[in-house]
Amino acid sequence: MSIIETRASQMFPVLSVSQMDAARRFASGPATRFEPGATIYEIGSHGAPAWFVLEGAIDIVRRDGLSGEVPITTHGAGQFSGEVNQLSGRSSIAAGRAGSDGCLALPFDAAHLRALMIGSAELGEIIMRALILRRVSLIEEGGGGTILIGNPSSPDVVRLQNFLSRSGLPNLVLDANVDEEGRELIERTGVSAEDLPLVVCPGGPVLRRPSDEELAACLGVIPDLDPDKLFDVAVVGAGPAGLATAVYAASEGLSVIVVDARAMGGQAGASARIENYLGFPTGISGQALAGRAFNQALKFGAEIAIPMEVERLTCDGPHPVLVCAGERSVTARSVVIASGARYRRPDVPKLKELEGAGVSYWVSAIEARLCAGEEVALIGGGNSAGQAVVFLAPQVKKLHLIVRRDLRETMSQYLIDRIAALSNVEIHVGEELVALEGDRTSGLVAATFKAARGGAHCRLPLRHLFLFIGADPNSDWVRDCVDTDGRGFVITGQGSLPLETTMPGVFAIGDVRAGSTKRVAAAVGEGAAVVSQIHAKFAEQAMIGQPAKENA
Repeated sequence: MSIIETRASQMFPVLSVSQMDAARRFASGPATRFEPGATIYEIGSHGAPAWFVLEGAIDIVRRDGLSGEVPITTHGAGQFSGEVNQLSGRSSIAAGRAGSDGCLALPFDAAHLRALMIGSAELGEIIMRALILRRVSLIEEGGGGTILIGNPSSPDVVRLQNFLSRSGLPNLVLDANVDEEGRELIERTGVSAEDLPLVVCPGGPVLRRPSDEELAACLGVIPDLDPDKLFDVAVVGAGPAGLATAVYAASEGLSVIVVDARAMGGQAGASARIENYLGFPTGISGQALAGRAFNQALKFGAEIAIPMEVERLTCDGPHPVLVCAGERSVTARSVVIASGARYRRPDVPKLKELEGAGVSYWVSAIEARLCAGEEVALIGGGNSAGQAVVFLAPQVKKLHLIVRRDLRETMSQYLIDRIAALSNVEIHVGEELVALEGDRTSGLVAATFKAARGGAHCRLPLRHLFLFIGADPNSDWVRDCVDTDGRGFVITGQGSLPLETTMPGVFAIGDVRAGSTKRVAAAVGEGAAVVSQIHAKFAEQAMIGQPAKENA
């Protein structure tokens, strides 16, 4: 059963008269009356407010495929429109039209909706739950979001679908060879195979084989940045550490922006199930954990710019400045380096060519679907690798787990026990990858391994190979301003504040920090701790009687 069938009362709650009265004082404008059938907001409308219905009704519809529409629900008196995008003022995924008798409704733009949720804990809980469940329902239905048209297993379709899915954005893939509607659009636009996939944004624009950044621009998920705005805190990295910083800093009234080059979740977002994180006895996926933190950050007013790459940090002016791709810049009183680590790549020929064409650095439902029933290999002996094996093995014919040493040296015992119970997992100890076969068009064909200490080579016919061999610090962009150790990790604690770098006002947390504990819980803890240290820094600047800009 779908979420809309099982949790309808939470998705579409009816507020009491007293709750509506409490909400009224947070409205962003006066009540507006709409004539029957009038459009209140369209799919793709930027900054569409949430509407609280006083009289009449609002009919909510989503797109169905490329041209049709299907109804989602009808909001009556005491109900409200919107989903997670209304918290940030991003483009609307659904459309709202006045019912057959018209409607009278109060608008709540993003800022006023957040103020309502914070000002009333009771209403905040009801509204947040409803907005999240509505987004989950749209993801479940698929057709209400971005539509990708092409070969479902092509590297570009997989790349774009991963970006959308890891960003919590609903999407639908239409196979250009099977789906008639998708094939007709390709014929009408006259695109060649090299231009695929076509991407249809919720508002209607069609893109040809876009980059993640081009798709994000079409979806309106990157906020318009005011180059003259001075933030209190600029966070680089939307993994657990960076999102924790955003939640705690924004909830304490600091102006916050979070920038990430890829998607929310960081490396933790690739974990299929984290079972040793405090408070989740049944486990939680890294992406679900990140999604909750992301929504919390939005609730408290943090701005989040994803995907937007930070190219370098400059520290020769009165404030540190993040110089970003696309000639954008962010200036802040303090900077938190939470950029984590980038996936480590073995020195093997053809690896880069086959990335996304059979070689992956994470396991999600997308990859699991593509390799269902096949023989696959996974390299890595850490907890992330173990979580991926447990998630993937039940869906494939056979899984070869390639590790350099005994799992007991690198993996939690609960994962070792679970892997041992999987009959289709074969563990290869002391082997390493030496060769790949295939090309970008045909994809991965085979991989060759050899014993690390010399010995016979083992060639495995494979269409899918997953690499979980650790990561290197993502710190190249900061090295002109802060000190790093011999491996590139950012050094902290040289001054009075444990998480401050060698540049005053610039902090480092999470996996990118030298000496950090590489665990999700540790990253979240550092994200909370750094906010108190930022307050201490601001207080220190005030105590010595100098404006923050002279010491930040």
